[in-house]
Amino acid sequence: MSRTRPVLPLNLLLIGAALLACNAARADDASDCQAAAGSYLTGVVLAAPTFRHGSRLHGIELSHTHVKLIGDADGNKYDIAVDDVFANGYRKRQEAVPAPLDTIKTGDRLSLCGIPYQGGMHWVHTNCGDSPTTQDPDGWLKEIAADGTTGPNLEGSTTYCYLWARK
Repeated sequence: MSRTRPVLPLNLLLIGAALLACNAARADDASDCQAAAGSYLTGVVLAAPTFRHGSRLHGIELSHTHVKLIGDADGNKYDIAVDDVFANGYRKRQEAVPAPLDTIKTGDRLSLCGIPYQGGMHWVHTNCGDSPTTQDPDGWLKEIAADGTTGPNLEGSTTYCYLWARK
């Protein structure tokens, strides 16, 4: 009489254990930001994002979205200056907060990696593949879900990186 082994449940258990090990091995956002040469900040959005026109570079408007938030760690208020050209929904003649930044709302929690300035933070976007430095970090802006997980970088588009390409 041959014996059969419960192969499927065992395989599922092994796959689940491997996935848990991968998640445990993945660094958290704070250490990822340090490795990206940025400063890390989390906080709660105080008001809906606002749009501000900007200067032009090679005919492309460098508009910004501003987000006000209160820092989780220190309770300070911050003005986050977000470069619209790195948002996936940015269009050349943008007149409003681009997608996906337009989904941010009061009460949302954000994870930010960038460069602090007096009263705020900027450079919360990709650095277009350059080696990260404190003046050129590989930053991000991510939403933090209720369970504490972070979503994708809302400032990760590389469409307009050519504007800063070294010749």
